[in-house]
Order: sequence, then structure tokens, then C-alpha cells
Amino acid sequence: MKTLYERPEALQPCTTHYCPGCGHGIAHRLIAEAVGELGIRGRTIGLAPVGCAVLAHQYLKFDMGEPAHGRTAAVAAAIKRVRPECVVFSYQGDGDLAAIGTAETVHAANRGEPITVFFINNCVYGMTGGQMAPTTMLRQRTTTTPTGRDPAYHGHPLRVCELLATLDGPAYLERVALSSPARIRHAQRAIVKALVTQTEHNGYALVEILSPCPTHWRLSPTEAMEFVETEMTKVFPLGVFRDWEARATESTDSEGAQRA
Repeated sequence: MKTLYERPEALQPCTTHYCPGCGHGIAHRLIAEAVGELGIRGRTIGLAPVGCAVLAHQYLKFDMGEPAHGRTAAVAAAIKRVRPECVVFSYQGDGDLAAIGTAETVHAANRGEPITVFFINNCVYGMTGGQMAPTTMLRQRTTTTPTGRDPAYHGHPLRVCELLATLDGPAYLERVALSSPARIRHAQRAIVKALVTQTEHNGYALVEILSPCPTHWRLSPTEAMEFVETEMTKVFPLGVFRDWEARATESTDSEGAQRA
């Protein structure tokens, strides 16, 4: 029998602890595939802080660390400065990256730290019981917003890619989703490009990944995937918000036009 699909070398052969339909397992595999494709497993260092993915070190077969909650970008930047030859990435949820870690996120991006950030956005605090997160959408129900998020009382959801796109430091920013096979294949390409941004010394890269949380959304896995596609993408539109390759092309075209 011909083997068509195998477990990536950078992914551990173990049973997952994630809930059925959770997007973390998909994201882990995409990262493992990207690391294998680029041949960088021996020099990759991943950081996963407090959150549902705190046990990511059990699944990804390369060096991993666990920073304090919210301090992931600062720790990643420090490791990269000490070990510039390594490929350093953080894997963060919306509570870690956009709440307790907002300052670290913004300043690492603004400095253009040459790290890669994978930001899992599922609009809720997953590990601690389904409370409202900075990315919880208006009228979305959580354990702390049982009647829905009210902008007059709770404020508006934070759009991380749009926020970071106002800064000069980031080299690559893209938002993708895990809502269908086609979306997942595109997410894989974005993850590869984010790592290449670092290996080619172009600076800070972040990929925001819209991911399902069936347990705290109180939906079936299928319904959760549909929710990502039909509801989340309205609030968090998919696309590229900063691209160092496009800027390089525009610069070359502009120089050519001036010479002409």
C-alpha cells in the first residue's frame, strides 16, 4: 500500500488532550510541517505560555519553553538576541497575547524584533472556563458575558493585525482561518512564510489564526468550523496586512520608474 500522508517528523506520536474539534491540533501540525519543510528543526525554539496550548511541548518535537503568562514576546526576543542563529517563535492565545501580554506584543512588533508569532484567536479564554477575551465579538456570549458582549460596558473586540499594521516595525502580518481544507492549506503557506521572514532576516512576523473552540462556544465541531467561516471572518477579515516581499517589489518598481 502506498503511503500518501505521514506524521511530520517534528510532531510527537502521542494522544492529544485537546477537546474534539479544537483548532490547536491542526495548528500544531501545520507548524510541525512548516519546520520540517524548511529543514530548521535542529535550530527551532518554540515558546508556549499559559493557556490551552501550555502542553504544546508534548506535541512538537524540538526545543520548547514556557514563559510566564503574557511575557512570551519578551522572552522570545531575549532568546533571539542571545541565540540569533536559532529560529524562535511564540505560540499564543488571545488572552495571553492581547490581554495580559498586550504591551509585550506591541513593543516587540514596534521594535521589529526578528521573531515569529503564531496567534490563535478563538474569541474566548479557553483553559480557564470560557470567559470573555479581548477578541470576544459583540453580542457573543461567554461565561462572563451571558447576555453577550456589550460595547458600552465591555468595549469592542481588539483586532490585532490591524493594530500592529499601524506600526513601522512588523515585516509580515497575515490573518488566516482553520475553517475548511482550503483555508487550512492557505494557513500552512502563511506559517511557512512567517518562518521564512525570520530565516531570511526580514524582521518581525505574526500570523493570526482564527480557530474553533466548540466546547466554550457550545457548538458541535462542524458548527464551530462554520461559525469561524460565517461569523468570525466578518469581524476579523482574512488577508495580508503587511508583506515585506510586496514592499521590496514596490521599491524595485519605483526605482525602475525613476531611472526610466
